[in-house]
Amino acid sequence: MNKNLIISDKNSKSLIIKKKLLKILKIQNLKMRNVVIVIGGDGFMLQTLKTNKNINKLFYGINSGNYGFLMNKFSNKNILKNINQSKLIKISPLEMKVKNIKNKVKKSLAINEVSILRQTRQATSISLKIGNKFLIKNLVSDGVLVSTPAGSTAYNLSVHGPILNLNSKKISIAPISPFRPRRWKGKIVSDKSKILINNLNPIKRPISAVADNIEVRNAKTISITVKHKIKFNLLYDKNKSLNKKIKLEQLIKETS
Repeated sequence: MNKNLIISDKNSKSLIIKKKLLKILKIQNLKMRNVVIVIGGDGFMLQTLKTNKNINKLFYGINSGNYGFLMNKFSNKNILKNINQSKLIKISPLEMKVKNIKNKVKKSLAINEVSILRQTRQATSISLKIGNKFLIKNLVSDGVLVSTPAGSTAYNLSVHGPILNLNSKKISIAPISPFRPRRWKGKIVSDKSKILINNLNPIKRPISAVADNIEVRNAKTISITVKHKIKFNLLYDKNKSLNKKIKLEQLIKETS
C-alpha cells in the first residue's frame, strides 16, 4: 500500500478490520490513489481530519464505533470496489477563536459544531452578534451551538436545531435550554457570517467554548467563522453519501 495509508484507533474491532484490510490489499491494489483509510468512529475521524488538515488527501472512513455518521460500513467482499467507486464530498470547518478571562487567545477547528456551555450550575448570560449587529443582546440559557451542515445532525439535532443541506452555504445557531428569551428558536445564517459571542458575566457565570471535543474554559469572548480555505475531502460509498444520510435524518425528524 505505497500511496495509501490506513489509520486506525486502538479499539479491538478497528484492529480486526485493519488486519482484514491489509490481507485484502496484499492480493489486490486500490485503483484510487491518494486515499487515507480511517478506521474508527466519528470522533476518531474528526481527530484524524484536523491532525491532517494540511495534507491534500482523500479520507475514506470505516465505522467500528456506534453511529458512524461520517463513516462507511466495512464489507469483506466489496471494500475495494466501494472505495474505488466512492463519491467525494468537500466540507469546510468552523474556526473558533477564544479569549479567556486572562486574555489568553486560543484557536481551534470544529468540523461538527462549536458548543458554548455553562461551566457551573449558573445559566449562561451571553450576547450574540452577527458582524456588528446584535442577534440577541442577552441570552440566558445552558448555552448555544453553532453548527456546520455536516454537524447539523449531531448535537445540534438533539437541541432541536435545523438540519442543513451540505450545499446550503449556511450555518445553524441553536440555543440550549433557553430561559430568556424563552421563545427564541435560534437562527440560520450565511456561512460567510462572523459570529461574536460575549460572556456578559464571566466571573459569576463562567462558560466553556468547545470546538468538537477541544475545550477552552473560562471563555470571555468567542468569534466563530467558516474557514473556507480548508477543505476536507471525504469519500462515501456510492449509494450512501453524506447528503443521503442527512436527507434520511430530515425524514426521520419530520415523521417522529
